[in-house]
This record gives sequence, structure tokens and C-alpha cells, in this order.
Amino acid sequence: MKIMIRRNENGILSAYVPKKDLEENIVEQENPDMWGGTVTLANGWVLALPEMAADTRLPITVEARRVGE
Repeated sequence: MKIMIRRNENGILSAYVPKKDLEENIVEQENPDMWGGTVTLANGWVLALPEMAADTRLPITVEARRVGE
């Protein structure tokens, strides 16, 4: 699924899922640089993110996979 990841004015990462009209904060990251691992959203969803450079600029739209459906 396509998601948009951004950082708000307080520095908190969030993910927006357009097809579900859902925006949730990212509360846990498997990897410190986020890319190539999983992230957990505030609603409990776990998303696998693609490999990308650590210095990838936000906001960005990526193809993510929901884990544990």
C-alpha cells in the first residue's frame, strides 16, 4: 500500500494511508534510520518499509507492506 511519511513541526514522525484516510504517529521503529525495517503506528499496525538511504528527505510517499494482517 502507498503511504506518505512526514515529520510534523514537533519532530514527530507520522504515516498517512490515503486509501484508508488514516493518519497515525509512528511510535516504534525497528531500525534507527527507519528504512528497510518495520515501523509501528499508534493504532497497532506494523508496516514494512523499503530500503532507502538514511538521509532520504521527508515528506515522501513509499510502497509499504502491512505485517501480520
